[in-house]
Amino acid sequence: MKSKKPNRREFLGRSSGLAGAAGVLSASSFEEALGGQAQERAGNAIRRPERFDDSFIFERKPFTWPGGKTLAIWIIPNVEVWQFDSAAGAAISPNASNRVPDVINYAWRDYGIRVGLWRIAEVLDAAGVRATVALNAMVCDVFPKAVEEMKGRAWEFMGHGITNSRTLANLPLNEEREVIQTTLRTIQRAAGKRPRGWLGPGLTETFNTLDLLAEEEVMYVGDWNSDDQPFAMKVKKGKLFAVPYGMDINDMSLINRLGYTGDQYLRALTDQFDTLYADSQKTARVMGIPLHPFLMGQPWRTPYLKKAIAHFQQHERVWFATGSEIADAYSAMERRSG
Repeated sequence: MKSKKPNRREFLGRSSGLAGAAGVLSASSFEEALGGQAQERAGNAIRRPERFDDSFIFERKPFTWPGGKTLAIWIIPNVEVWQFDSAAGAAISPNASNRVPDVINYAWRDYGIRVGLWRIAEVLDAAGVRATVALNAMVCDVFPKAVEEMKGRAWEFMGHGITNSRTLANLPLNEEREVIQTTLRTIQRAAGKRPRGWLGPGLTETFNTLDLLAEEEVMYVGDWNSDDQPFAMKVKKGKLFAVPYGMDINDMSLINRLGYTGDQYLRALTDQFDTLYADSQKTARVMGIPLHPFLMGQPWRTPYLKKAIAHFQQHERVWFATGSEIADAYSAMERRSG
């Protein structure tokens, strides 16, 4: 009997889970771990981040965005670089042995900066939409022409670490501070403006990240996807807001991990939009659309992004904005509300 070949979705689901498989507890060992800690935890309060005030969206005072708009949309291409001698990075083909060089996956990702980003740019140009780029700082050194092209479109840049081959996870305080400062300084030198926003590589943080970002006068962060509206983060110095990045409709999740077709991706975006737009008639909302050029910049996928944007633009109370514009508008609303 011939073995059944996995379909695309099964294959992608398996391959995306390979890297983390070693760290996953079996059901029995998980229960044992819980049982061993039950007595220790008894009577203790659950640990919360203590970085923001808890509130339910129905309790908040309604507001609108500038011009009476109700739904803010920001589009976030992740423009990244990877070390050729590292196996870290998104994959289209499994690399369970972490072989280096990982040519098939490295080349697939490199398509994004060489071709895919510019196909996405054409769609956004035609729609008159500016992007907010989550930028690895080393892009400025490796692809300075790409930075100039994005600057020419008046796209906003937010910090996204130095490369995507290394995250902030578990970094010591001083080392993390240096990574953040280097990222912001490098982008400022290339772009002429200091980034006001931040997205951690892999959306990773340490317990110190938010305070370090606020120290550097970063105003907003996309790592905290726990709301449909921006919200203030509690930091030791300065002011910092979380702006919803749209993790649930991230093309990395839907396409690379779940194997969505173009039609399914389009349906996800339009369903997300339709619900948020209806909700926004009661109080303002945010819709973030994360993009990875090596995914959405592929010839067969970009047309679905174009169709989604056309659907959004049929609605008059939509505000296409950058991350800074959303954070500024929300901050101003907070000040007016006292």
